[in-house]
Amino acid sequence: MNETLPPCPECSSAYTYEMGALLVCPECGHEWSPASAAAPESGAAQDAVIKDSVGNVLSDGDTVTVVKTLKVKGSPTGIKAGTKVRNIRLVNGTDGHDIDCKIDGFGAMQLKSSVVRKA
Repeated sequence: MNETLPPCPECSSAYTYEMGALLVCPECGHEWSPASAAAPESGAAQDAVIKDSVGNVLSDGDTVTVVKTLKVKGSPTGIKAGTKVRNIRLVNGTDGHDIDCKIDGFGAMQLKSSVVRKA
């Protein structure tokens, strides 16, 4: 066998093999097409950069501050401006909600990056 197959994009295993038109990883069971083998590298470069309300680039694990009071269903007070949110996680959410976080007193929720500022 003179051709080398790419490693698994999920677990980086070097023991991939061909099964029909797909490549298969025996260690994690991931299957993918050879045409998409280079897609994760090019797709990562195309991911949108998420910025806060001021224009600072956000990343996973950042601490942000809420810049305006937010109404929350089921809560009489909502989230007040100036509330610090620690350890955010960036996601592709719905309706522009691109931050997953836990807020003390409210629990897990999603926020829009346009209502936070990097602390």
